[in-house]
Amino acid sequence: MELRFGIIPASEILVIIPLLQKLEENSVPEPVLKERVLSMATENYECLGIYYSETLIGICGLWYQTRHYAGKNVELDHVYIDENFQSKGIGKKLIDFIANHVTKKGCNWMELNTYVHNFPSHKFYYNQGFVAKGYHFVKEL
Repeated sequence: MELRFGIIPASEILVIIPLLQKLEENSVPEPVLKERVLSMATENYECLGIYYSETLIGICGLWYQTRHYAGKNVELDHVYIDENFQSKGIGKKLIDFIANHVTKKGCNWMELNTYVHNFPSHKFYYNQGFVAKGYHFVKEL
C-alpha cells in the first residue's frame, strides 16, 4: 500500500472539509465549517493528511499548547480514516508518525478526546499506549 503522511499547508486546509463531514458527530453547516477551519489554520494548529497515492484518505488535527501538568504537548483532534482503509494498520502508522513528528517539535505528551460511545476507538488508543486520565466536559454557551 503506497501511503504517505504529510502536513497539509494552511493555504490548502479546506481539502479536509469532505472528511470532516464524514465524522459521525459533525452536524456543522458547511459554510460555518469552512469558516472555522480557515480560522483554525491561523492558530497553533496543523493538520496531518494521510494519502494513498495522491488521494487524501485520512486526517488528524494537531493542536499545540503548553500545559502546567505536561509541558509542551499536542492534542489530536478529528482523527478520521476513510472506512475503506480502516483495519489495515494505518492508524498505528499514523500514531507512530505523529509521535515522531511532535517529539521533534519538543512535545512531551500527546492527548486526545474520543466519544464515550466509540468503543472501537477506545480499544485502539489503549493499544497505542494511551491511558484514560479523566473526563472531557463541555458546556455550550
